Amino acid sequence: MCGVAGLIHLNGGQVSQLMLKRMTDSIAHRGPDGEGYWFEENVGIGHRRLAIIDLSSNANQPMISNSKRYVLSYNGEIYNYREIRAELEAKNIRFISNSDTEVVVEALAFWGSDALIRFNGMFALALWDREEKSLLLARDRYGIKPIYYSKQNGIFAFGSEQRAILQTLGFEKNINLQALFEYFTFQNIFTNQTLIKDINILPAGYFLKIDSNNRSIKLKQYWDFNFQEPTNPLDSIEYEEELDRLFVQAVKRQLVSDVEIGAYLSGGMDSGSITAIAARSNPGLKTFTCGFDMSTISGVELAFDERDAAKSLSLKYGTQHYELTLKAVDMERSLISVANAIEEPRVGQSYPNYYAANLASRFVKVVLSGAGGDELFGGYPWRYFEPSQSKNFEEYIDSYYLYWQRLASNSELKELFSPVWSEVKSVWTKDIFRDVFRNHSNKLTSREDYINRSLYFEAKTFLHGLLVVEDKISMSHSLETRVPFLDNDLVNFAMRCPVNLKIDLSSNLKRPDENILYQKYSSEFKSNNFGKLILRKSLSKHLNSKTINRPKQGFSGPDSSWFSGQSMEFVQRKLLNQNSIFYDIFSFAQTNSLVHEHLSGQKNRRLLIWSLLNAKYLIETNGI
Repeated sequence: MCGVAGLIHLNGGQVSQLMLKRMTDSIAHRGPDGEGYWFEENVGIGHRRLAIIDLSSNANQPMISNSKRYVLSYNGEIYNYREIRAELEAKNIRFISNSDTEVVVEALAFWGSDALIRFNGMFALALWDREEKSLLLARDRYGIKPIYYSKQNGIFAFGSEQRAILQTLGFEKNINLQALFEYFTFQNIFTNQTLIKDINILPAGYFLKIDSNNRSIKLKQYWDFNFQEPTNPLDSIEYEEELDRLFVQAVKRQLVSDVEIGAYLSGGMDSGSITAIAARSNPGLKTFTCGFDMSTISGVELAFDERDAAKSLSLKYGTQHYELTLKAVDMERSLISVANAIEEPRVGQSYPNYYAANLASRFVKVVLSGAGGDELFGGYPWRYFEPSQSKNFEEYIDSYYLYWQRLASNSELKELFSPVWSEVKSVWTKDIFRDVFRNHSNKLTSREDYINRSLYFEAKTFLHGLLVVEDKISMSHSLETRVPFLDNDLVNFAMRCPVNLKIDLSSNLKRPDENILYQKYSSEFKSNNFGKLILRKSLSKHLNSKTINRPKQGFSGPDSSWFSGQSMEFVQRKLLNQNSIFYDIFSFAQTNSLVHEHLSGQKNRRLLIWSLLNAKYLIETNGI
């Protein structure tokens, strides 16, 4: 796991070594174990190394292929690299290291971009072809590892983080108001834009090729999710057995490492099952949990603290367990660090993840995460049920779009952005929403079809946002996060698993009103076993029934209570200062009105408040 950076002077000028070093230094946290540079004429490629596999200097980067034609800077882990290496060795290709990096560069040299589909793992890479004078940027199927790029002032620059690109001389740093408006619609950015104009994120499952001779840039998709009902479904028992085999295989694959591996452990099924399997191979596995001070909390948010459940699982599997208790003041203190790490507002509150990564990084360099299980196996059934009963695709879009307006309604957003409305009014967020489905047929004939479209949507957007957050936060602590649920074989299985084995279609579960949900539990949600049915049955071989049947709980703090209680003064001080440059973009009157809805208990605006706090910090501090 590492940091990648580089640039091409499209006008033919020589690359400044000092500039490239500034780029790599800005992401030194991603790779504190070493640095490397490669220059040739108008091209410079840099690398920061976090040594995980083959700790010797033989695995240093940038790495040059045997033929001396290709230069690679790579961030990630390829878990099937030994199998690919054996295949290449059978073709008389020789290796001098035991690293997956050397396998990646030789695979790309032999198969070209077709090698990408062979990689089972996570990666973001840059490959320079010295003969063609072309650069290949590529990102893994699911978007576990990010890579950003920009073309400005005759320079094509790229990096694992936006801050690397910002080190290039003369870069004009301007806020992207359209991306900001998109974010405040979805609490996420679905397009490949970022909060900074002229910096884009390479989409998951894509590669980009730039020819420095004619300056052409081509973007191509090499893989995509495709959830479909099987034509000839198997018996349910066969699905359960195959899922168990693939899941165990996935966890074991991701234990490959020359350094110690730990695991996040909540009280839930996904992280619990990963821990159960990993602990068999790694006795004394270190596990990590963050909980919350609940001394002033009541109602549904009491369930957010999972420390007791995690302790129980740790005791069962004999792990060395470490936990941290977060207080309201910890949430307040984290704002600057979290915003700096993520670089732009993204899905969720993120601060629990930040503290969890900080805790884990004190003990290990690699940690396993349960991300992906919900998106693959229908962990949020209340999101799909109502849209799945649509009469046609347009009705489905209308219904589902309203759900994903997570922060404010269209009318509220118009008021919120009134100071810059002329610059954002052309952003049709429903078109952005619909465009996620552009590669799929709109002819949906069954409820299962609609649910599969929802699973596709959430894997492409919500999961992607979570992965970007996880990468940025973990790497800010020089920590590598691995996600066994996003193993190629396991994902392929999930995409062909029948919907009725994932979700209880006989229930009549309605989308909850968050304003009510965070005050009390309804009986439906206390016993929420409507989703991930096959996962529950399959993983019952590894976990007890209490863990399997626990209500669905995301990794979230009691922000609703804190914002209107212990942190009320903090929220008012940070958001209700009318002199801030923040209010050159946002309406102070509307911000004040929406925030006071939460503080007075009229409506739960916890997600909006967190989003405003993040955006305000980024705009004020980063000068965008």
